[in-house]
Amino acid sequence: MIYTVTCNPSLDYVVSVDGMKIGKVNRTNDERILAGGKGINVSMVLNNLGVETTAFGFAAGFTGDEIERILSGKNIRTDFIRVSGMSRINVKIRAGEEKVGGETEINGRGPQIEKKDAATLREKISHLGEDDVLVLAGSIPSGVPNSFYRDLINLIDANNVRTVVDATGELLTGTLAQHPFLIKPNVHELGEIFGRELRTRDEIISCARELQRRGAANVLVSMAGDGAILAAEDGRIYEGDAPAGELINSVGSGDSMVAGFLYGYLTEKNYAEAFRWGVCAGSASAFSEELATREQVERLLADYTAKVPDIK
Repeated sequence: MIYTVTCNPSLDYVVSVDGMKIGKVNRTNDERILAGGKGINVSMVLNNLGVETTAFGFAAGFTGDEIERILSGKNIRTDFIRVSGMSRINVKIRAGEEKVGGETEINGRGPQIEKKDAATLREKISHLGEDDVLVLAGSIPSGVPNSFYRDLINLIDANNVRTVVDATGELLTGTLAQHPFLIKPNVHELGEIFGRELRTRDEIISCARELQRRGAANVLVSMAGDGAILAAEDGRIYEGDAPAGELINSVGSGDSMVAGFLYGYLTEKNYAEAFRWGVCAGSASAFSEELATREQVERLLADYTAKVPDIK
C-alpha cells in the first residue's frame, strides 16, 4: 500500500476573472473548488493510474469535511486525524495573462496541530511494513517541528518501508541521513539547498549527486518546461525534455511527477520507465485543468524517450 501524508491539506478555490482590479468589485467567469495539498495530489494521480492509496493528514472543521467528501467521491481512502480549528482555504486567482500557466495565490494558514494530534499520526505510521511506501509531501502547519518528516521516517527505519520526500529546506535535508528512496526537489529548491542559482545541466547533476552522497537513493529534479533529471540509485543519470504541449495549469505537476515515478517503478521495476512515467505524468497535469488521467499520460508516453547514458 502507498500512504501519502498531507499535514496541511486545503480546499483550493480557483477563480478566473477578466481584468482584475485591486480595491474594486471583481466578478468571476469561472470557478472550481478542489481538494488540495501535495500528498493528496499524489494520491489522486495514483488513483487515476489505478493504484490504491491511503491519504493521511490532519482535517478540521467544515473545510476538512469537504476535503474528505471530495476524496471519498473519487474512491480515495482517507485516514485523517480530526483536529480543532478549520482546514485552510487557498484562493487561486487567474486574471489576464495569469489565466494560462500562472496564478495569484492567497494561501490560508491551517489549524494548529497539538502534540497529541502529531502523536496519533506517528502511531498510525509506525505500523507500516516492508510492502508499503510512505510519501511525505508539502509544508507543515503551525505546531509541527521542522524535524517532523525525519521523525516519522525514524519510526519505520527498521521496517524496510520505502520513503519519498517532496518538501523544501530543512524538511527535506533533515531526512537525508534516513536514506529516503526518492526525493524530488525542483531546480530552484535544489539551488536553495546549496545557496546558489543552478544554471547548467552539469551543476544540477553535481548537486543531485551530492544529495545522494548525503543519503538519498534517488534524486529526481523537476525543471518545469525544461523537463527533468534523475540521479538514480543504479548509478545512471536519466534526463529528458518535457513533452510538447500547451501549459494550462502548473499546480500539481510536480506531485504528478512523483506519482508517475512511483507507478513506473513499482510496475516495471526499472528507473528508465519510472522516469518516463514521472515526466509524462507531470506534463499531462500541466497540460490539463485538473490532475492527469491515465489516458492523458499514456498519450504522452507513446512518443516520449529519455536519455540514458552509460554509467561512468
